[in-house]
Amino acid sequence: MSLADSKQHPDTRKRILDAAEALFVEHGFEATSMRMITSRAGVNLASVNYHFGSKEALIQEVFRRRLAWLNHERLRALDRAEAGAKGAPLKPHQIVEAFFGVSLRMAADTEHGGHTFMRLLGRTYTEPTAFVRQFLADEYAAVVPRFKQALFRSLPDVPPEEILWRFHFMLGAMSYAIAGTDALQLVAEYELDEKDPGALARRLMPFLLGGLRAPLANQPVKPKEKGARRAA
Repeated sequence: MSLADSKQHPDTRKRILDAAEALFVEHGFEATSMRMITSRAGVNLASVNYHFGSKEALIQEVFRRRLAWLNHERLRALDRAEAGAKGAPLKPHQIVEAFFGVSLRMAADTEHGGHTFMRLLGRTYTEPTAFVRQFLADEYAAVVPRFKQALFRSLPDVPPEEILWRFHFMLGAMSYAIAGTDALQLVAEYELDEKDPGALARRLMPFLLGGLRAPLANQPVKPKEKGARRAA
């Protein structure tokens, strides 16, 4: 396909992004060459240069096209929860659902590329590069502070520093789980069924919430009063 042809085909840009996204998941950023991307997308290098200008700009756009939607949906979910709370602090499960639940639903989307992108995002968290780390920090700048403040209000008895550590652990757990189950196969005694993309959320969400609500280190667990309901 010539450069002129690439201008006339609106799907060229999408094919390049889809190809780059899949290859970055398979091989990582450094090992994925522009030749590999152009071959997978069925275009020439001039087309990639026309649409993106450089490999670094292409990497940014691979993240930006889906991350913008993901962060928007996270904030929408948080806004709805806060509107329903009418000024009261949110329950921890509402915050976890707004941030991580949206991510896991995207990871379950195997038809529109959400699953591939979330695997890439998970791999990026576990194998960060300085360039991508800074780019993600900029993209999250309008999102993470909102969730941190919601968590601080939701868990007033937990020191803010401890909440940040737990949020960090939660991000790591989600990223590792989304990136793949290869390590899990090492300890499994039988073949694990991975055909249900929604199963990950059902397993992971209670785990994340349990970690967020865990007792502080060296703090004795208070016995639950009979009939009392633990806040979620």
